[in-house]
Amino acid sequence: MEEKAAVASLAALAQGMRLRIFRVLVGAAPLGMTPGELSATLDVPGSTLSFHLKELMHAGLVTQQREGRNLIYRPAIEQMNELLAYLTAHCCQGAGCEVVSAPACKPTDKPTDKSTSKPTDKPTSKPTSKPTSKPISVPIKSSTSCR
Repeated sequence: MEEKAAVASLAALAQGMRLRIFRVLVGAAPLGMTPGELSATLDVPGSTLSFHLKELMHAGLVTQQREGRNLIYRPAIEQMNELLAYLTAHCCQGAGCEVVSAPACKPTDKPTDKSTSKPTDKPTSKPTSKPTSKPISVPIKSSTSCR
């Protein structure tokens, strides 16, 4: 992917409604959706939807296909993958990054005995190995939640 195409794709996705449209279409892939389905799903007027779909098509992120009397809009998955590859081509100076999930809960000072819910005197964790010179880990939020 060339820089000009990446900029066009990112510019199209930099608008909230277009990002929502694209995400809904990615979720509906490979079947795609009609404008009526998109409009109902996103609760957006048809004229507004039409404008945003045109911008996404111009950026190459969405395709349109006529099936009988219906227009079907689908995400251009290959274009999306090319954009992601372009954005990550030089990640971690080409060394390959290690992605680590962030813990869902902040650990307490002392571990808790699950049967009594009282703190114990056991150490929370032991170091498993010496620090190494690995690529920098990028923490991401975990989808789990604390209870």
